[in-house]
Amino acid sequence: MSASDDYCELCDLPKSQCVHGRPPPEPKVVAAAPPKPRKRAVAQRRTSAPAKPVNRRWTPPEVFKPLILSVLEQAGGELEADDLFLELEILTEDRLLPGDSETTPEGELRWRYAARRARVALIDEGLMIKTTPGVWRLA
Repeated sequence: MSASDDYCELCDLPKSQCVHGRPPPEPKVVAAAPPKPRKRAVAQRRTSAPAKPVNRRWTPPEVFKPLILSVLEQAGGELEADDLFLELEILTEDRLLPGDSETTPEGELRWRYAARRARVALIDEGLMIKTTPGVWRLA
């Protein structure tokens, strides 16, 4: 090997320092990323068995809807809230669950709270209208 073989003909640098004399870098091996897990569509199970009955601790608002409507119809379409609650209590005394006599964290009886929620649902359905506070009125 001669001294002239040690130098690059293109840039006149020693081949150890020249980019032309160095062998091309080996391509980097890129590890293939593992495939992303696919989300599977959840198939709804269809069973022929009837749904389990729900054991409720207190009466749901849906039970109070027809009762509120009937009390208001008998009263001529409008009634004070306290009078309506009294009538509802008389109507539902044998239907109320033991948990209905408990109080909510705000201190209200659970059945009254459910009745107020039923009123809001009836207003949303257009069967009742909001009036002055303390007065429940049919639409």
